[in-house]
Amino acid sequence: MVFNIEDEGDPVAYRVIQWSSGNVGKNAIRAVARRQDFSLVGLYVYTSEKVGVDAGEVAGIEKLGVKATNDKNQLLQMDADCVIHTPLPSLVYGENPDEDLDTICALLASGKNVVTTVGYMYPKVYGVEVINRLQAACRKGSSSFHGTGVNPGWLGDMLPLMISGISQRIDKIHVQEITNFEFYPSPEIVFDMMGFGRTLEQFKLQAARYTGWLSGLFKESIQMVADGLALKLDSISEQSTVELATQNIEVAAGSVEKGTIAGQRWEWAGVVNKKKIIVHETVWRMHASVGDQWPTGNHSITMKGNPELFFDFGALWNSDVLLSTAVHAVNAVPYVCDASLGIKTFLDLPTIVARGSASHVEQEKGNR
Repeated sequence: MVFNIEDEGDPVAYRVIQWSSGNVGKNAIRAVARRQDFSLVGLYVYTSEKVGVDAGEVAGIEKLGVKATNDKNQLLQMDADCVIHTPLPSLVYGENPDEDLDTICALLASGKNVVTTVGYMYPKVYGVEVINRLQAACRKGSSSFHGTGVNPGWLGDMLPLMISGISQRIDKIHVQEITNFEFYPSPEIVFDMMGFGRTLEQFKLQAARYTGWLSGLFKESIQMVADGLALKLDSISEQSTVELATQNIEVAAGSVEKGTIAGQRWEWAGVVNKKKIIVHETVWRMHASVGDQWPTGNHSITMKGNPELFFDFGALWNSDVLLSTAVHAVNAVPYVCDASLGIKTFLDLPTIVARGSASHVEQEKGNR
C-alpha cells in the first residue's frame, strides 16, 4: 500500500491486524489506536477468555469495534495491509518451536506484510532454509517481512551502524547492556523465559530453548552490524555465566529464592583474525547487589578507532521498554508496507521514525 496524502490532508489508513495481546501486544493496540493513518481490523488472541472481547477493552482503552478471535483462518482470509506479530516467542514457549515461523509464512503468503518482535531481525544467521521459506512466502503473497525490537533491533545494531557514519576507522565496537530487572513486572519474561529464580540444574535442563533463541537474536545483531560495515567475520563467539542469589529477593515479578539464578552475564562477539571486533556484552541482574564482580553502570556503546566514540545512555534512558518494543514495530508498518516484496532488514529500509507522533502539538495549537 502506498502512503500518500489526500487533497484534504487526511492520510490513507493502513489496515492492521494485531497478533497477540500480552504486554507488548496491548501497547501495540494502544499505539495503533492513536495513529490517524492506521485502522485496526483484527486481533488474534491466545486465550479463550479474550475471544469476542473488544480489542480496546483488551488493551484497557475505549472500544475500537474489533472483536478478538483465536481463529487463525479467519484472519488469514481477512483483507489487511500488515500484521504486527508480537507473541511470546515459540522458540521458547509452547510445544511447537516452529509455530512463529509457520504463522509468519502463512500470513505473508496470504498477502499481508508482517512486522514481528519474536526475532528474525536478520534471518541470514539461521541459514538458507529459513531464508528460502520467508522469501517464498513473500513471493506468493507479494508481501514484505521485517523483524524488530529494542535490543536486538535498535540499541545494539541500528545505533552502532548510525554512529559509524561519523567514524573514519573502526577497530572495535563494544555494546554493553546492563539491566536490573528488580522492577520489571512480567513474571512470564523474567521467570518463565529468562530462567531467573530457577536452580542451576533447572536452568541447565529447562533453558536450552531459551538460550538457543537468545543466542540467535544476538548473533543476528552482530551479523547485521558486520554486514552493514562490509566486514567479513570469521566466526561469532559466545560465552555466559550465572550468579546465584545469596538470600531471598523480592522483585516486581515475584520472588527469587536463595540459591537460584539471580544474575546472568553473556557475551557475543564477531571475530576476525582471532580478534573480537563487534562485541555485545549483556549483564542482567535481579537486584543491584548481584554479581558485584561484573560491570556496572548503564547501557553504552564504545567505538575504538578514529575518532574514539562513547555513548552512555544513563540509568533512566527508557521509562518503558515494553512500550518501545511495541511502538518500534508499529512505527515500522508504513515503511514495510511501502517496501518491495521480500525480507526487509534495517539495512534495506529507511530510518524508521514515529510519523505523526507529535501531531497533537499542532492540534493543541489550533484549539487555543
